[in-house]
Amino acid sequence: MDIKWLEDFLSLAQTRNFSRAADDRHVTQSALSRRIRSLEAWVGADLVDRSTYPLVLTPAGKIFSASAEEAMRLLNDTRAQLRVRGPDENLLRISAGHTLSLNFFPMWLKSVRSQVGEIHASILPANVHDSVLSLVEGNCDLLLSYYHADLPVELDALRYEYVSLGTEVVLPVSVPSRKGTALYSLPGSKAKPIPRLNNIKASFFGRVVERVLARSDQPCYFVNAYESDMAELLKRMALEGHGLAWLPQSSIANELAEGKLVRAGGEQWAMEMDIRLYRAVDNKNPVLLKLWGALGGRQGE
Repeated sequence: MDIKWLEDFLSLAQTRNFSRAADDRHVTQSALSRRIRSLEAWVGADLVDRSTYPLVLTPAGKIFSASAEEAMRLLNDTRAQLRVRGPDENLLRISAGHTLSLNFFPMWLKSVRSQVGEIHASILPANVHDSVLSLVEGNCDLLLSYYHADLPVELDALRYEYVSLGTEVVLPVSVPSRKGTALYSLPGSKAKPIPRLNNIKASFFGRVVERVLARSDQPCYFVNAYESDMAELLKRMALEGHGLAWLPQSSIANELAEGKLVRAGGEQWAMEMDIRLYRAVDNKNPVLLKLWGALGGRQGE
């Protein structure tokens, strides 16, 4: 039995709606439904009456709900006590995407330490979905994430707050030609399509690139040359001259300065995003509150 199933079930019991519970749990409705079915199989009884709207708990569901609430209360209380008694009270657990973990976080942490003193940080690299879920489930103190109005991080503003730490630009790049211009330059043509080093569509940067292309009124012509969900791999392929890639500027700052990579299109082909740091309002970790105050964030009552 997965503890997430209990949290899913309690959310469903509270909202009485699969769609709202799925939003609350940051999963798709079909994934939530599968997990509730798995929990029912583990329990050995139907917990939810799906024949009514809004749905209701079955008699077994009502009994199990009370036990699940008590079990989660005990688990969360015990976890809180263990964390308070941990060997390193200055440790902050930060969940972040792989690119932010590699390129932004080290410099940011150095800057923070110069303001507030020694802070020990544990970085937890993950994809966007898992990073957000880590914050929601209390498995980290802070979420470091990109934000754009077209690709929002969906968190309840009453329960979570953020500070902006800077900006990031995702832009198309290529190795230079002998003339110093991009060897592969947008938009390409039917006769000579551009070899494209793709971000996987389901990834965050994949969705960024799809949004950039969708908002342009100029068609592009590509032939798919490579695909990955890791920006560092796409960067390596671009440096080897295999094609054009959209990459975060922070990850290629040195290569752009040295001329190893050059922009492969104008501003219309780039997207600027915020870099945000999120925290749960009810997290009273003293080190977190000290940091939050230094960053200019509102401190919870």
